[in-house]
Amino acid sequence: MVIEAIIMMLGVTACYTISSLSDKYAVSKAKFSGNEFTFLMCSSMSVFLALTLPFQKLYFTFTWQSFVAILLIALCKLSEFQMSALVLKELSAFELKAWLGITLFVSYITDVFYGADMRILKILCIALTVTGLVFIAKSGKESKTDYKKIVIPLIFYLAAKYGYGLIIKAFTPYIAPTVQLLPALVLIAVLMMIFIKPSEVLKKNKEGALKVVLARIPNTIGMLLENAVIAISLASYSFIQPMILVVLFFIGLIRKERCSRLNLIGGIICVIGVVAFQLV
Repeated sequence: MVIEAIIMMLGVTACYTISSLSDKYAVSKAKFSGNEFTFLMCSSMSVFLALTLPFQKLYFTFTWQSFVAILLIALCKLSEFQMSALVLKELSAFELKAWLGITLFVSYITDVFYGADMRILKILCIALTVTGLVFIAKSGKESKTDYKKIVIPLIFYLAAKYGYGLIIKAFTPYIAPTVQLLPALVLIAVLMMIFIKPSEVLKKNKEGALKVVLARIPNTIGMLLENAVIAISLASYSFIQPMILVVLFFIGLIRKERCSRLNLIGGIICVIGVVAFQLV
């Protein structure tokens, strides 16, 4: 089970690293608004996700839990996309992943609530990883980020990321994860059409829109693998974001981007913490 989880986590990491870089491009260079960004994300992922339905084990029970799950997933994804569009105007994709480390403790406690054993070594691994994330977050001060502008969106973004995993895990006995996600994405896309015109989005930046849509292919694959990881462990799900952070860190090294001592130390600590958590 551990090896299976690690393989899926690596797959999610690869897929989400690609989409993370695309998301930063969409809001900082392509200049899409939160509503435009959300529409492009949800409409394209709905199509790609629908294409995978014949290859999945799907189920749905006609209970209030199933309908509540879809609505809650829609709320989480809407918050995630809208808030990330705001936050990424100030933070890099790398810095945003650092802040997601906050959800590690909460997710592990949730796993314990669901029956997992409380293990001191795993808590130490989480603490080690969070320490690395703190170093990385502090290194972001060099960019003079104005956190006053994004503190509220950042809080909602973190809550949405944690909430998504919790909802998928809690309602899976009643409705398959994909059946939760697909209607939620369609619902959000339709809602966004009240505020924007798809034709205007294409006119605004056709090339940028195409890049965002194509990036949803690995994003969709990542979401399917992510749901499988959630079924195993919420803590493992939360560790995906720090893993993406580490990959972005090494991408920066390969590109020979400027890297402070805090960045380097934080990246190394995160790698050790993530790997150790899966092995102990």
